[in-house]
Amino acid sequence: MADTLQDKTEPATPRRREEARERGQVARSSDFTSAVVLLGAIVVLYVSRDTITGRLLAVLRLCLDPDDTFAVDSAQMVPMLMIAGRAVAEILAPLMLAVTIIALVISFGQVGVVFSWETIKPGLDKMNPVAGLKRMFSARSFVHLLMGLAKMCVLVGVAYNTLRGRLNNLAEAALLSHLALAQITIDLVFTLGLRLAMALLVLAVIDLVYQKWKLEKDLRMTKEEVREELRRMDGDPHIKRRRRELQMQLAMRRIRAAVPKADVVVTNPTHFAVALQYDSETMSAPTVTAKGADHLAQLIRTLAIEHGVPIVERPPLARALYQSVEVGQEIPARFYRTVAEVLAYVYELAGRSDRRRPTTAAPAGVSLN
Repeated sequence: MADTLQDKTEPATPRRREEARERGQVARSSDFTSAVVLLGAIVVLYVSRDTITGRLLAVLRLCLDPDDTFAVDSAQMVPMLMIAGRAVAEILAPLMLAVTIIALVISFGQVGVVFSWETIKPGLDKMNPVAGLKRMFSARSFVHLLMGLAKMCVLVGVAYNTLRGRLNNLAEAALLSHLALAQITIDLVFTLGLRLAMALLVLAVIDLVYQKWKLEKDLRMTKEEVREELRRMDGDPHIKRRRRELQMQLAMRRIRAAVPKADVVVTNPTHFAVALQYDSETMSAPTVTAKGADHLAQLIRTLAIEHGVPIVERPPLARALYQSVEVGQEIPARFYRTVAEVLAYVYELAGRSDRRRPTTAAPAGVSLN
């Protein structure tokens, strides 16, 4: 069977993951964020419960007469409500700030910073009622429905078990003082909120694992898609081969034009060849006009012989120039002495006016040291 008809069995490539991220297709669980935010809010309330309780009691005393009955004087009602509202805002402000920070940290911690217009861009498929019905009755919608029902059942069960043991206290709440009622209410809210948050967190972790698994499944590729992805990333082999051929042709063209003008060719003797040219009127130092390895080195040697350019075998110098100096660059200062000795030898051997007579060997003794 052709690869295009095979099941998607290959993991997604980095490029496919990047494209999915650009479309906003990431493994994110809003339930996980909500559960952590709720749990964080409960923890903040528990840590600052004494401060919050003291302030709430102060507000409660402000609203009550000395005999613990609500004041109903209409002249004092508006100022009293303003003071109470400001006090409640001061109590809730740190809590809201902490909840906001926790929500941002958890949201960015799941998938990082993701901004994509694809999720909000209008499209005909989003307005297609047939496509909407398919999404409504898809496997993903069915899973979400099951998770929603499971979440509701778990939360109802946790709330029932929490309140069942406190029914007697709730029945006697009407007989308690305002301070005792406040203490019971705070204790009940904290216990219930903590248990609900823990239950939601467990369900959210399951949802997060499912979202990651579903994303990996959706991004999986066939073998043909992987090969096509690699071709797009690395380039078509035929195009790459043609590009290398063109580069080789350009290099050979430059070599054919530069070697006949060189003063000397330094070789390895066969693995490397470097052509040097020096003109004291236009150059501050000898310049590498051509270089090559293996078959290009052989081409440089052949051209040098054809045009009478002296060839000097200096393996250490040839290797060093080939590896550290690019074509068109002047040689570094550390090569001045050695190259000067080679040029002096060439000029002395052939003469400046008759330097085109080929020379294929030179006395040893000149080194890079």
